[in-house]
Amino acid sequence: MENNKYWSDIIGKLKPYIPGEQPKNLNLLKLNTNENPYPPSPKVRDAIISELDGRLRLYPDPNAEILKKAVADTLNVETEQVFVGNGSDEVLAHIFHAFFKQQTPILFPDVTYSFYRAYCGLYQVPYELVPLTEDLSISISDYQKPNGGIIFPNPNAPTGRLLSLPAIETLLKGNKDSVVVVDEAYIDFGGESATTLIDVYPNLLVTQSLSKSRSLAGLRVGFAVGNSSLITALNRIKNSFNSYPVDRLAIVGGAAAFHDKAYFEKTCQKVIESREILTISLADLGFFILPSAANFLLVTHNKKNAVELLKHLRDKGVLVRHFDQPRLKQYLRISIGLPEQNEYLLNVIKTLFNK
Repeated sequence: MENNKYWSDIIGKLKPYIPGEQPKNLNLLKLNTNENPYPPSPKVRDAIISELDGRLRLYPDPNAEILKKAVADTLNVETEQVFVGNGSDEVLAHIFHAFFKQQTPILFPDVTYSFYRAYCGLYQVPYELVPLTEDLSISISDYQKPNGGIIFPNPNAPTGRLLSLPAIETLLKGNKDSVVVVDEAYIDFGGESATTLIDVYPNLLVTQSLSKSRSLAGLRVGFAVGNSSLITALNRIKNSFNSYPVDRLAIVGGAAAFHDKAYFEKTCQKVIESREILTISLADLGFFILPSAANFLLVTHNKKNAVELLKHLRDKGVLVRHFDQPRLKQYLRISIGLPEQNEYLLNVIKTLFNK
């Protein structure tokens, strides 16, 4: 039994984020955490190896200038408009701390990345859930009301649905007095980034991750792009928390990933093609699949219980994700794997249908 008498009052009230299962059994097919099925660019490996010398005894550049410049050059922004952190989750945490501790609740979808609620608990941020529409999409008109900030993923997770750039611009025009955060962890698999709008809307922050489209989930690199005044605020939070969040290997590895544009585009396209093939194949088996611009699909079947299907897949060595939420109880989220992995998934599903 835990002795919690030394806990601060807030600890017992927290509801921590629960990540997808990371199994120790390497024989399982992991299609549950939206990792990229392709390895990182070979240039990442070369850059990291070149950094494995006596310099590891030294602190990394606290400003990660090499990485910031790579991001800025790729997105056609200034380095002063870029903030980098130890994974996009850390970047998001600093955003909640810096901008969302307001009197008025912040707004985010009722079906979305569950870390948002965890951060609200940690930083004691008031929030209001905005229900997705019946087809599990975001309605911009629902966010045209007083708020202390707005955040949502685009594409949304775990639905995969995408908001267009004009829709995001409409949202920004109606919320000029609060910070609007567009979480673009999956944008490279079929969407148009809102980073092109940051010079027009000083209240816009866009976050991205190197975990998905650049296959660097194990390196932990994320960033935010926005008006320089917003970036200054994030740096003030960062330098009051940890001045060296991004290590030497992550800095050079992350920069190298941005420098290899051809490899990035090739692997993204492969994931997109596999997603479309898997969508058609699952539809042929009677599944309903939400339109996805991400590297995953949210699917349901009107004749198969989601938990039963989840267990069947697990028993056959395939992990997918189920969310125990009222609106998602009959849905499974399936990460896009290699073509042969997707084919194995389909064959396993067919064995259940043939019983």
